[in-house]
Amino acid sequence: MRASNPIKHAVGQRLRSAKRPGPNRNPVTGGPDTCEDHPRTVESALPTSGERSARRQLTAARAAIEPVLRAAVGSLAEPLDRMASYHFGWCDAEGRPIQGVQGKALRPALTFAASAACGGTVPQSVHAAAAVELLHNFSLVHDDVMDTDPFRHGRPTIWRLWGETNATLVGDAMQALALGVLSDGAPEEVTAEAVIRLARATVMLCRGQYEDCAFETRSSVSVEEYLSMAAGKTGALLGCACALGALCAGADHAVVSAMHTFGTELGLVFQLVDDAIDIWGDPAVTGKPAHSDLIHRKQSFPVVCALASGTGAGRELARIYQARQPMTAARAARAADLIEEAGGRQRTVVRAASALRAAVDALPPGLAVGELTALAQLVAHRDR
Repeated sequence: MRASNPIKHAVGQRLRSAKRPGPNRNPVTGGPDTCEDHPRTVESALPTSGERSARRQLTAARAAIEPVLRAAVGSLAEPLDRMASYHFGWCDAEGRPIQGVQGKALRPALTFAASAACGGTVPQSVHAAAAVELLHNFSLVHDDVMDTDPFRHGRPTIWRLWGETNATLVGDAMQALALGVLSDGAPEEVTAEAVIRLARATVMLCRGQYEDCAFETRSSVSVEEYLSMAAGKTGALLGCACALGALCAGADHAVVSAMHTFGTELGLVFQLVDDAIDIWGDPAVTGKPAHSDLIHRKQSFPVVCALASGTGAGRELARIYQARQPMTAARAARAADLIEEAGGRQRTVVRAASALRAAVDALPPGLAVGELTALAQLVAHRDR
């Protein structure tokens, strides 16, 4: 049976011996350790109440941004508004309202948490939070088209129902809506910088997605190339989400920059966990087909590490990836075993733990960062 989160426990073990960022401070939470010589692991640092708190943040963020999202989507012409509403889980393909499965709302939750850490309020940052969620969903719609993924959250993707052209147009519309929502609702004194940051994050995101797709046609990708891709594909928007929250709260440049660094490093944690989940996660939990990245011969981080391992398992994996035959489910399952045997899983664990430490270390002292660290740990623990 697959583990619900394939690297959760191992990340905790890696951090068990991590150096604390300061006297009596925990490397994950930033709070005091219970024992000077035995810093807590990721798992013990996130008590049940902390996890509940983080999940409440996601629920509250989703509720806060939904009116803004619905108003933005409702401004689109039919059928673009219906397709976008379907994607967000608000209706079925015919436009009938439903209680569908919706996204995690991690990015808007980070925007709100960064704003709160800097003394900001929900009204100050709600349009920024909605904007990053719209931009995120623009990328998801396009990603489904590029990867020909048939399902998202257990439902047919937009391109499967309405075709690739219409799905691309819906994604384009979401990107435009994101910039409009932000420019209309961000605090006036920071609107220009906020829009510039979101636009730059879009460029970085597109660059990262291009590199991710280009890697599929290459026989080898270096770890450095992968990390650069992940910084764009995932890190750019999480960094932007945190920076926008601080910016809308009136934080100074140094704090905004630190929040951006926190989000960028957390984006790497997210991507590494995502890569591991695709290979070793439970499809019943993730809602995605088993081994979809391997079937598409994606050069995810565990794959990159395994191919560069110099091991027999790595060489066999290379033969499977370079073969002209279709990547069947059986071949993908064999590839997953080879990746683990070649050390790809363990190297992913080590790098995720390092990025998580770097994210927490980037948070400025003196701010109320408990909500941010709780969300960071939830990212490391997620199983979908």
